[in-house]
Amino acid sequence: MDKKLIKKIIIQGELVLKTGLHIGGTNSAMGIGGPDSTVIRNPITNKPIIPGSSIKGKMRTLLEINEGTVNTNANMGNVKNGPTQNTNDLAAKLYGTANPQDQIASRLIVRDSELIDDEDLFKDTDLPYTESKTEVVIDRITSAASPRQIERVPAGARFSLNMVLNVYNDEIETELMAGLVRSMKLLQDDYIGGSGSRGYGQVEFQNLKKITRTTGYYKNESDENTETLKL
Repeated sequence: MDKKLIKKIIIQGELVLKTGLHIGGTNSAMGIGGPDSTVIRNPITNKPIIPGSSIKGKMRTLLEINEGTVNTNANMGNVKNGPTQNTNDLAAKLYGTANPQDQIASRLIVRDSELIDDEDLFKDTDLPYTESKTEVVIDRITSAASPRQIERVPAGARFSLNMVLNVYNDEIETELMAGLVRSMKLLQDDYIGGSGSRGYGQVEFQNLKKITRTTGYYKNESDENTETLKL
């Protein structure tokens, strides 16, 4: 049977920071007295963003660990031998594989998440839209202290969320949606970005809606269907 796209399921909402977030960007603009590690920003607006690759990669990893499908013998430095080898695994069906012998295209598109303006939240931050957090590394032998400054997007910041799930005629929609929802729930109880074990990067999905568009929508033959999505 030829593969045919039958619908697109669009997930929209907000990604809200429960703790400070650090996803590293370029340090080319660092100045004297500035943070040692900066966050990634939209170069046009200068506002922090959460790359879609960061969201998607972490959700995939968490689903693979939850499913027990991580191949510990895989060479993680070689993209052609990614952690999911079995094409019947849920993570492979949803996120695709790069295995050259049996490639599967990703069914999920994750857009970059843009910062939603909140003047009250950012009016007192010491950097534009971010905070500078001082950390100290202590040498356990000499007790010497080495301070460093990490740039973070503060807790309470809200980012737009936009994901698209492509469903084809030979696939089980409920299975793919269940995998996506489980990935999102796992991410809420984990973290995104760096230094998660030190409290950074806890997030929560809010105000989610599921928009279903069949092929008829793109032919102007039908309307889209919108419903609230609960995790």
